[in-house]
Amino acid sequence: MLPKFDFNKIKFATDSTTFEKAVDLYEHRKVKNFREGIGAYSAIVEGGKNYNVSIEARRFGLGHCDCYLGQNNYLCKHIVALSIYAALGGKPIMPEDKKLNSETQCSGRLGELSKIELAEIKKSISSAIKYIKPYNGPSRIWFDYQASLSEGCNRLSAIVSSLPVSEQTAGLIIKMLLRLDKKLCSGGVDDSDGAVGGFMRGCVEVLGDFVKLNKKCVNTFELLCEQSTCFGWEEPLVRMFDELC
Repeated sequence: MLPKFDFNKIKFATDSTTFEKAVDLYEHRKVKNFREGIGAYSAIVEGGKNYNVSIEARRFGLGHCDCYLGQNNYLCKHIVALSIYAALGGKPIMPEDKKLNSETQCSGRLGELSKIELAEIKKSISSAIKYIKPYNGPSRIWFDYQASLSEGCNRLSAIVSSLPVSEQTAGLIIKMLLRLDKKLCSGGVDDSDGAVGGFMRGCVEVLGDFVKLNKKCVNTFELLCEQSTCFGWEEPLVRMFDELC
């Protein structure tokens, strides 16, 4: 029986510290006595002591661990380690998947995407943006909602960090930022914790790095001129456009 979540879901829906600790547990074979139940999995996960862990197959994050964090309803490294085992079945994790870099970075690689690659990236961006949705529920789902925003930003961060540097990809990032801005301004997104705004500011820094590597990227910033945004994230890019064009 396979769970209804995959490794990417685990990776992008977990904070980087917990994820990396869980990967370490998994790779050092600390998940013992793995068992499949009816719509669930259980195991002993070795840590400071042996912890009894169980998770549900229908959704990542639903489970129980008798460690301190687990008993207080936090997503602990033991639950995440068992989730990785359920998703991968003990298979090795690829080196590039072992760390979650939640900070958006410039790849430093010049180049353009092919038509097929561009279409796939656009599809991936649209899929990730779906996690950044309006908040219209009761207060009891607040933390789950904020986790969804963080997951969307983590997914988008991985996409942006993988892009080659060119006018084409700079324009792609600008259009993505404008989509996110619309969600913040009029789409009902409640970014009280600042996850989306922080991601957007990180993208602005990446675009600045793009211009250092390829000055033609600044041409795409014209899209931002005379734009009215939520919190002025575009201002450094508009100034750069005015100075260089």
